[in-house]
Amino acid sequence: MARMDVNRSGEMEVFVRAVDLGGFSAAARALRMTPSAVSKLIARLEARLGARLVNRSTRKLQLTPEGAAFYDRSLRILADLDEAERSAASGAAPRGRLRVNTNVPFGTHYLLPLLPGFLDRHPEVTVEVTSTDTVVDLLEDRADVAIRVGPLKSSQLVARKLGESRMMLVAAPSYLERRGAPRTPEDLARHNLLGFSFARQSNGWPFQDGNGHVSAVVPTGNAQVSDGESMRLLVLTGLGISRLSQFHIGPDVKAGRLVPVLEAYNPGDTESIHAVYVGGGHLPARVRAFLDYLVENVRLD
Repeated sequence: MARMDVNRSGEMEVFVRAVDLGGFSAAARALRMTPSAVSKLIARLEARLGARLVNRSTRKLQLTPEGAAFYDRSLRILADLDEAERSAASGAAPRGRLRVNTNVPFGTHYLLPLLPGFLDRHPEVTVEVTSTDTVVDLLEDRADVAIRVGPLKSSQLVARKLGESRMMLVAAPSYLERRGAPRTPEDLARHNLLGFSFARQSNGWPFQDGNGHVSAVVPTGNAQVSDGESMRLLVLTGLGISRLSQFHIGPDVKAGRLVPVLEAYNPGDTESIHAVYVGGGHLPARVRAFLDYLVENVRLD
């Protein structure tokens, strides 16, 4: 059958409805079809795809791994189709659910405080935020926008830069009173250096002397964490020294809760912060409006 002769969006809608409602009969009632028509349509879909999507051996409909993947992608495609039609009919007014993935520090200190203003400006948008310092696959996670901190890997993602932030070595005053302040990077060997459990930490902390020579110190303290906000809270307790982005700890430094360490040896490296999204095709109005709002309102450092 030629692809132009197949109503693929219609097949997706029937399949998604059957999954959501738990069976062919329920989907048939909702779509004003017969159960046999729903069953035949999904059988044709499976034959065209060359993959079984559902197991029919039990009374409750069960998805195969291929069916689960097709269901997730179908949800995304149908949502984009619906958004495209609504946008064309209503002058591209932002509406619908916006899924955002962010790292924990940016989400805590920037994104969440900005959300009320965004939602007040766009009352027909609802936002679902997931906070994690683990880099996710936007398609698998069904995220519309993700916040990336640090270098971007080459990918099909489109990025909008939100800014850059300087890296700093910091400790709590209570720690420095107890252990003393290091005067050179070599002094760090006698201190508790707190690092992260994810891979990008493996290169160590860079230091630059007055001659431009750069060296690195690998943190080997008695605790590791998986996200920046947990690290910030740990350093505030006075447990040890860590290296964090200024956008994250700037208010703590200004208030004296954290103290910069070895600033004379700081090489001045920065982390870039981007909002990324899947490129190609129609960009939903809700995504475009959110990206524009971030660029307009995010002020780092």
